[in-house]
Amino acid sequence: MSEREPDFEFDFFEEPETQEGSGRERTLRRPLGGPRGPRGPRVPRGPIRPRAGFTPLLRLLGLIAFAILIVVLLLLWAQSCQENKKRDAYGDYMTNISAVGRDSVRVGRELSDALTTQGIKPADLQKQLTNLVEQQEIGAARAGKLDPPGPLRASHEAAVEALEFRVAGLTGLSEAFRRTQGSKDAAAAGALLASQAERLVASDVIWDDLFMEPAVGVLQQQQVSGVEVPDSNFVQTPDLASTRSMVPIWERINGSAASGTGAATGLHGTNIESVKVVPGGQQLSASTENTVEASTDLAFAVAVADSGDNQEVKVEVTLTIQQSPTPIVKKQTIDIINPGETKTVVFRDFPSVDFGERRIMRIDVDPVPGEENTGNNSAEYPVIFSLGA
Repeated sequence: MSEREPDFEFDFFEEPETQEGSGRERTLRRPLGGPRGPRGPRVPRGPIRPRAGFTPLLRLLGLIAFAILIVVLLLLWAQSCQENKKRDAYGDYMTNISAVGRDSVRVGRELSDALTTQGIKPADLQKQLTNLVEQQEIGAARAGKLDPPGPLRASHEAAVEALEFRVAGLTGLSEAFRRTQGSKDAAAAGALLASQAERLVASDVIWDDLFMEPAVGVLQQQQVSGVEVPDSNFVQTPDLASTRSMVPIWERINGSAASGTGAATGLHGTNIESVKVVPGGQQLSASTENTVEASTDLAFAVAVADSGDNQEVKVEVTLTIQQSPTPIVKKQTIDIINPGETKTVVFRDFPSVDFGERRIMRIDVDPVPGEENTGNNSAEYPVIFSLGA
């Protein structure tokens, strides 16, 4: 029997028909359970490409996102421009009304100086008052021409009203001095002057309560930052609005006309009543050593009394700390003080005192015209400044 290799049929390959063009292509399939043949080299694949139509969609989405970004930036820019425009409008108005307010404060200061000038004659006072009325009328007219932002209109009207009160008060004072010149009734003259001066006090209240405070609220509501609302205090010395002060003012100014003399009769003089440390209220002694705790808010309150029979004006008080190499010298002025009245001036800002060594602090009150006894116008206090606990 002859040995022959048996015939095997290899059905490992089947030929599914695929149509590609007009040719046929065989697809290799591995038989189930059979051994794997050797692998050929792996063929690298090319980059995965998006399906047709996907790239234009990405481009469209990118354009839309870019357009949205441009719109957002334009909106932010427009909002910033609007905010800057609003802030400029409020800032310009406050700058203009501030200038008017400062001029009015200057007029009030000049009025105080005129009423507290020693030896001023009625005719000279009338000229000064007429000039001050004209200046304040100009200021009120300037304010009336301003065009505030809408939310500030009510506050602006109050500011104009305050300025008009000042015009009325100055005009009333001028007329009252003119009408009472040569009168023998000082009490009635003083009462008339005080009633006119009350308009000046009222103007400060109107400015503070009806202009300044509401205007601050408007700025906060409108979210406007970096803009300040100006203050304007016309009355430099509140005592000028009282009958108690106006009577001796009238007598001093009209002394020559009312009594035929150039000066008021009676005693003239001031004296130092006390010196206290602020804060704390420690009263300094001129006869014993005083230890004073120094701090950033250290101050000295000097009480000065009018010990004469007459109203005194422009009383200058000087504080001197005698230390080396440079003494500390500070000055304050009491605009007006009535007989029997005590007024206090406060000296602040002492950044460079000597610590731990005995120093002399001296207080001097300048003699007033006609003062004969000046022995109580000066005092010295030995002090040692400490850093505290």
